[in-house]
Amino acid sequence: MRWPEFWYNRATIEVDGDTMETELSEFERQMRRDINAFMDNAQETRRKAATAPPEWPREAGEEPKAKAPRSKPEGAPKTGHLVKLAVRTKQLEMDTVFEHVSSSISKVEAQLEAEKAARKAGYPIIGYVIETSRL
Repeated sequence: MRWPEFWYNRATIEVDGDTMETELSEFERQMRRDINAFMDNAQETRRKAATAPPEWPREAGEEPKAKAPRSKPEGAPKTGHLVKLAVRTKQLEMDTVFEHVSSSISKVEAQLEAEKAARKAGYPIIGYVIETSRL
């Protein structure tokens, strides 16, 4: 079969059915091999990243740096809330600030823990929550 020539493309296109089919199947096989190789490599890379710590390139003779000092003391909770409550021991007394450090990540749960701790500390009347801040 001969295709017409166009003014912008002087080449003629001839298609041989058998050759075209062979080239197409070979192209598909090659693409499958490339995709499978890429996917296997990607899975191996993900597996390595999940199991090993990152390796940063270092210059020859360079020693690893010491870790930065911690911002919190060793025994301090790493997560949680600092809850400040207004508490009283008598009905007409001035409010006193009671602080409680909770390791709970829930703000409401931290407030409930602070109220229980205030009652246990001898403050039967809890006025209101002054402030709740994350640690």
